[in-house]
Amino acid sequence: MSSSLPLGCFSVSLAVKDLAASIAFYAHLGFEVFHGDPSMGFVILSNGATKIGLFQGMFEGNLLTFNPGWDQEAQELDDFVDVRVIKERLVAAGVELDQDEKTDTPDGPAHIALRDPDGNVILIDQHR
Repeated sequence: MSSSLPLGCFSVSLAVKDLAASIAFYAHLGFEVFHGDPSMGFVILSNGATKIGLFQGMFEGNLLTFNPGWDQEAQELDDFVDVRVIKERLVAAGVELDQDEKTDTPDGPAHIALRDPDGNVILIDQHR
């Protein structure tokens, strides 16, 4: 098995208590709203290629997030590794999944979640 497995756009997703206060704080560090809608409880911030997702009331704890099918600017890629292929490789390697949503469909949006050995949550969330 090849060790290379492109996972798409990477961001750190933070569970925040006050979305407006967090947006204002990260603006001081040069981040701007890139995607999302505060009225829906989330935004994605960008500072160059660095992305941070801020999510209020959507999940507990922070996550490492990968989006297959998107480059680091959230532009659609013509060629990418589908989350279902990523899932198959992980399961074949004995990695236990915490979540598995819509990967039984042949294509389209789906996601999986797993934890690293230290308990950090990793979300692989394909939107297309």
